[in-house]
Amino acid sequence: MGHRKEISATAGEGAQNNCSESFEALLLEISALFINIPIDTIDSVIEDAQRRICEYLGLDLSSLWQWSEKDPRIMTITHLFSRPDGPERPENIDASISFPWVFNRVLGGEMMIFSNRDLPVEAAAVDLASRSLYGVESTVVIPLRVGDEPILGILTFETLGRERFWDDSEVQRLTLVATIFANTLRRRRAQQNLRDSEARLSLAVESAGAGLWEFDCATSLFWANERARAMFNYGTDERISMDRFERSVYVNDLLAVKEALAESFATGRKLKTEYRISAGKHGYKWVCSMGRPYFDEHGAPARMLGISLDISERKRLEERRREDTSEIKRLKKLLEKENTILREELKQQLGTHQIIGSSPPFKAVIDAVNQVAPTTATVLIRGETGTGKGLIAHLIHQLSERKSKPFVTVNCAALPASLIESELFGHAKGAYTGAHASQVGRFEVADGGTIFLDEIGEMSLEMQAKLLRVLQDGNFEKLGSPRTIRVDTRVIAATARDLKGEVAAGRFREDLFYRLNVFPISIPPLRQRISDISLLVEHFMEKFARKTGKHIDRIPSRALEIMCRYHWPGNVRELEHIVQRSVILSPGSVLAVPEQTFAVTESGHREVKKEIKDLRSTERDHIIEVLAMTNWKIEGAGGAAGILDIHPSTLRFRIKKLNIERPG
Repeated sequence: MGHRKEISATAGEGAQNNCSESFEALLLEISALFINIPIDTIDSVIEDAQRRICEYLGLDLSSLWQWSEKDPRIMTITHLFSRPDGPERPENIDASISFPWVFNRVLGGEMMIFSNRDLPVEAAAVDLASRSLYGVESTVVIPLRVGDEPILGILTFETLGRERFWDDSEVQRLTLVATIFANTLRRRRAQQNLRDSEARLSLAVESAGAGLWEFDCATSLFWANERARAMFNYGTDERISMDRFERSVYVNDLLAVKEALAESFATGRKLKTEYRISAGKHGYKWVCSMGRPYFDEHGAPARMLGISLDISERKRLEERRREDTSEIKRLKKLLEKENTILREELKQQLGTHQIIGSSPPFKAVIDAVNQVAPTTATVLIRGETGTGKGLIAHLIHQLSERKSKPFVTVNCAALPASLIESELFGHAKGAYTGAHASQVGRFEVADGGTIFLDEIGEMSLEMQAKLLRVLQDGNFEKLGSPRTIRVDTRVIAATARDLKGEVAAGRFREDLFYRLNVFPISIPPLRQRISDISLLVEHFMEKFARKTGKHIDRIPSRALEIMCRYHWPGNVRELEHIVQRSVILSPGSVLAVPEQTFAVTESGHREVKKEIKDLRSTERDHIIEVLAMTNWKIEGAGGAAGILDIHPSTLRFRIKKLNIERPG
């Protein structure tokens, strides 16, 4: 039961950066925050992560449920993000009472994706009523667990008052977020157990009663007070000889005790030794004995006065602490491993294998990258939309000494002016209305690594002044905090604008321009890289053929000729979308490029017809063509959903939304 959402290959310019890659980058940032995180900041960082994920995916609500500390039988909300007009955190809510149908399934380890209309009759009485109370419509529910351990809680992502269709890749990444949260919460619990163990250890040592004793070397007899006799299990009037004492000591520890006594008498130093003694049916207990040797007038050993403490509880707590420390290390390694896996996934998507091109203009770009990457210089990348500015920025990072550190992307055009300062520099709790928790800024996340400021030309003059200070001094303050934060972050900026022209027009600071323009790199448009088109077409053809399970191994020469004459206003990204469409439409092993996609203008340039500019019409045409190929079969072997590589429910939704009807 569930819904999946299609991510269209012909998305508008506002979503031109690959959604999957952007979401991977966001999760990489979030994952990095949870390594070595202080336990007193875990709650605020979790809620901030919920906020960022919801804002990125257009979700309205995210809640994290855990077993209550007051009553371990109750699961209640501990972390919540809700949009400003959404529900507030409910008090004293119990998942088993408010959402029994969902709760019982998730406790069995089941992940659930559903909308209100999916709920069965038995869930309508309680679950549906509770969901209606808060306005919840579509939901993803993920159990929180570490390995095979019992479930720690539940993580949900939801929409209010509207149905949403969930993409498989989104759900996979949200599951990774749940794993990161679960490991972090489990690590905090282990650290809290460790702190509790240390507190009990200190109390045990301070309150332990000491047993007093004296050993007479001449008679080889011990005197012991009542507490010492009880500790060693000696009778009230029992004669305590050295032989009797040695029989009390655990056999594996006896040699060490004898050597400690002999060394103390031989050197005159104080005795301190820890060992086990017999405790009858209870096995053994740990004792710490400390004593001072005394000598006669001839320097011969005469006696030793000492005390003994029962340290069994301390030893038990030390063992527990070792176990807790080992668990913390294990969970930390697990988080680091997940972070590494996420980095590798991102590297595979943005790695050098996607830097395709051998034309002289593009080789000049790669030469410039190789020159500047090993340095710490600020880089300004200029190029038209779709030329691959983000790929070049990531390549610079991967070829630098900072490659193992974070690579943080900020799209300056996508962030509202009211939020960009908080996103870049972070804010303290209470910095403004709605700032219920502190937030780490992107510059702080990127400390030691690289921050990529895409669409830098869209930044306001006010923010330009604050960015200039960071570039000059490496210092900034969070909103609402007087504390200065210093970072070592390399800055790479990108723009499709003519920044010199923007400076002349008064829309961009001249001093900031010169700070950014230390090492400029200009990426040529695709129309200036004609010899690279065949390489790019082959690369994208193989990529999308592999994804759709097709075998396409030939590109018609006429199609390449047409492409080489086309003007490519959308550059490489436009080429990628056209090849993807062609792969979908190709019935055999030859790439079927629709020639009607291109048209000649009077100026001699190739311009795309109106149909390619209308993204909705293009998508509608794609779906109709594939449905016709499959005789309108939607799912199953040879169905349209499989060819389009989307979920059948998503395809049905798109058919309805685009008003597609089967011909009579």
